[in-house]
Amino acid sequence: MITPNQQIRQKKNGGEPETSPVPAKTEFRIYGEEMIEKKVKTSGKTGRIYLPGDWVGKQVKIVRID
Repeated sequence: MITPNQQIRQKKNGGEPETSPVPAKTEFRIYGEEMIEKKVKTSGKTGRIYLPGDWVGKQVKIVRID
């Protein structure tokens, strides 16, 4: 029986699905203009990342990597 906390993944070569107690990492392919890697800082009960001023009004995507 699979619990809600388990994820079903199909084996690459076919066959029976595997179960894992934690979700597997997902690969994202993103095309863009620039990339900055930063740590999120505490801001009250939330987190904050400061980005360059010339990014204001631009669309960005945030991916948590750990």
